[in-house]
Amino acid sequence: VQLQASGGGLVQAGGSLRLSCAASGRIFTINTMAWYRQIPGKERELVATVTSPATTNYADYVKGRFTISLDSAKNTAYLQMNSLKQEDTAVYYCNANVNVIDSDYGDTLAYHSEDLWGKGTLVTVSS
Repeated sequence: VQLQASGGGLVQAGGSLRLSCAASGRIFTINTMAWYRQIPGKERELVATVTSPATTNYADYVKGRFTISLDSAKNTAYLQMNSLKQEDTAVYYCNANVNVIDSDYGDTLAYHSEDLWGKGTLVTVSS
């Protein structure tokens, strides 16, 4: 089971980017997906979370600019980032809490919960 993040890049201030985070493997259901970011020299901080099916939460500094969403059919979360600022420059990390299938025989399904991290994707916002 793993997370694959993509979509980072270089954008001018005021521009937009969309990050994607795809979960793969023997996943039964996704409980929560989240985006964090880390600016060099600083602690990793929470940007946004989405709890299945669609309950969202945002850090104050991105409210009104970023939108997180979850496509449960694709096990993929998205972070739409608009009105980007230079201070949004950071490595963005995807996190997920998922239910992973242990066994599936007949009427019996066994699973356990796992917390996953994807590799970071760099977002650079230029002036």
